[in-house]
Amino acid sequence: MTLRIFLVEDNKTIRDSLIPALEDLASAEAVGYAESEDAAVNWLTEHSDAWHVAVIDLFLQKGSGLGVLRRCLQRQPHQRAVVLSNYATDDMRSRCRALGADAVFDKSNELEDFMDWCNGLRWRAA
Repeated sequence: MTLRIFLVEDNKTIRDSLIPALEDLASAEAVGYAESEDAAVNWLTEHSDAWHVAVIDLFLQKGSGLGVLRRCLQRQPHQRAVVLSNYATDDMRSRCRALGADAVFDKSNELEDFMDWCNGLRWRAA
């Protein structure tokens, strides 16, 4: 199964490197992206059946990944919300989990763990 990923990331350089990495290492397909909280919430709402995983950064051009997480609480049972941020402190991890994050990863040193997590989802769903 190909994981359909929606990326909430405002940094173009990160998007441009993360999307091919997800395609190559996790058999994922990027179905869209947003750079702000409002754009992410709108897309996720309008395309509620089009994604399996929302990958969310905390700091966005406008708004916050925490707001996106709040809106993902109403996602379907098979959908996952994961935070991928450079600000994955213990306190922030707790806040994200309290808002419904299935997992939280640090961009700078947990990318391999993130890819493993994505692959685990793919194998469980197959």
